[in-house]
Amino acid sequence: MEMHQVRYFLAVARVLNFTRAAEECHVAQPSLTRAIRQLEGELGGDLFRRERPQAQLTELGQRMLPLLKQCYDSAISARSLASAIKKGEVGALRLAVSRTIDPSLVTPHVVELGKLFEGLELKILRGNGTEVLEYLKRGDVELGLAAQIGDEWERLDRWPLFTEDFHLLVQNTHVLAGRPLISIDDLRQERLMVRTYCETTETLLELLRAMDFDVSRFHEVSADGDLLSLLEAGVGVALVPRSTQNPATLARISVGDLGLQRTIHLYGVAGRQRTTVASAMMKMLRAYDWARYAV
Repeated sequence: MEMHQVRYFLAVARVLNFTRAAEECHVAQPSLTRAIRQLEGELGGDLFRRERPQAQLTELGQRMLPLLKQCYDSAISARSLASAIKKGEVGALRLAVSRTIDPSLVTPHVVELGKLFEGLELKILRGNGTEVLEYLKRGDVELGLAAQIGDEWERLDRWPLFTEDFHLLVQNTHVLAGRPLISIDDLRQERLMVRTYCETTETLLELLRAMDFDVSRFHEVSADGDLLSLLEAGVGVALVPRSTQNPATLARISVGDLGLQRTIHLYGVAGRQRTTVASAMMKMLRAYDWARYAV
């Protein structure tokens, strides 16, 4: 079945006249008639009763009309989309972002991409470091944004964006809230909230064990939204990356002797062709000045 055959069929079905349909399609009537005959041969029956001066749809033609119209419309849409992609007018961004990365790190760049690609479509997946790596391996995404995600895959490309330290977040009525700087020892009596999905959580717990902290006394959370809500309720305190945005109800405090850092990387797959959108996103992220988050 050829699309020009479907187009001729739809034209005749609309005007119910072979001569007028041929004029609309800018084709000789014998060519239009021959194409519809070929389509009828493929479908196994007549689509029209050739009655002068008008043609009439047969029962098969009536049943085929909505199906062939949908088929033709889909083909036209696909062709238009392909043309727009080729011209750079539309594209899709497929990006995996670690759950521990604040949306504010990505959103401004997505907005800029939207200015370059009018029909930009987004697919942003969240996960821990291991999941980000799996998204890349399976081809679900073209780029990943995370801290450590493992070094065992030889096809993994990585570009460091910035290295940041960790701050303490507490309810702004907390006894520590008015202090710009504290020591790690000031946290010995506090109930720590731990992000189980964070790539640096195990490093943090090892660091605290080495300082004789009781790391069995902590709360576990599996989403940043839950973490911030519980902090606002005064349930505990949390050590979070500098780039994490916090509401005005929480106070941010530097911990002078914590010594915990993480490096945010942009990840890709070596040798895999990238779309124009992904290439533009990569250039934006690598060229951006991340100094306000860096140590």
